[in-house]
Amino acid sequence: MFGHLREDIASVLERDPAAKSAWEVLTCYPGIHALFVHRAAHALWGAGFLWLARFISQFGRWLTGIEIHPGAVVGRRVFIDHGMGVVVGETAEVGDDCTLYQGVTLGGTSLHKGKRHPTLGRGVVVGAGAKVLGGFSVGDGARIGSNAVVVKQVPAGATAVGNPARIVGTDRESMRAQKAEQIGFTAYGVTRDVDDPLTRALHALLDHAVETDRRLGLVMKRLESAGISLGDEAATADDFDPGYLSKIVD
Repeated sequence: MFGHLREDIASVLERDPAAKSAWEVLTCYPGIHALFVHRAAHALWGAGFLWLARFISQFGRWLTGIEIHPGAVVGRRVFIDHGMGVVVGETAEVGDDCTLYQGVTLGGTSLHKGKRHPTLGRGVVVGAGAKVLGGFSVGDGARIGSNAVVVKQVPAGATAVGNPARIVGTDRESMRAQKAEQIGFTAYGVTRDVDDPLTRALHALLDHAVETDRRLGLVMKRLESAGISLGDEAATADDFDPGYLSKIVD
C-alpha cells in the first residue's frame, strides 16, 4: 500500500505543475487521501468484510468529497485532481495512469447486479464534470471532454465530447481546430490578449473576406490580360474552361 502511495505522489508531482513538494501532495491533495482510504476499503471488501469496507469508504467520502465504492478496481498512479464530487461505482474499473478531474461520475444506467459501470483503459483522461455511464469500455489513452455524457464505448486514443458524447478527431475537425487556434478562438473564452474570442473570430472572418476579394481581383486582372473578358455579366459554369486557369498559372 505504501509503495502505491509513493507512486501516487510521484505521479501528482509529474502531472500537476501546482504541486511543489511531496509533503504538500501528501498532506493537501484529497485525491491522494481518497486513494489511500480506498485501497484499505477494497482489501476489506475482497476479504468479505463488506460492512466495514463500506464504512471506511464512507469515511473517505466524508473526508475528501470523493466517493469510491470499495468494490471498484483502481489501478496504479491514478490522479484524481481537485476531486470534489467524483463518484466511482461498484463495478467500475480505472486503469493505470488515468486522470479524473472534479465532478466526474463513473456510473451505471441499470439496476441489475452485474457489470454496470464503465471500464477505463490505461492513461484515460476524464475532464471535469463528465459522466461516463454504463458497463462499456473506454480504450487506452482516450480523452473524455469536460461535461461530456458518455453512454457507449470509446475507442482507444479517441476523444469524446458533448451530450450525448460523440467521437471527434476527424481530419476536418482537426483542421477546424487548428484554424481556430490560428485566429485566436478558444472554447474556454480566454485568449492571450484577453480579447473577446467571438469578436476575434468575427474579425478574422472579415479579414479573410477582404483577402479573398483582393485575390479574386488579381485573378480577374490576369484573366483580362490573357484576353478573357468577363464583362459585366456573371459568368456561369458553362462559360468557364478550367484549362484557362492552368494556362494562366503556368
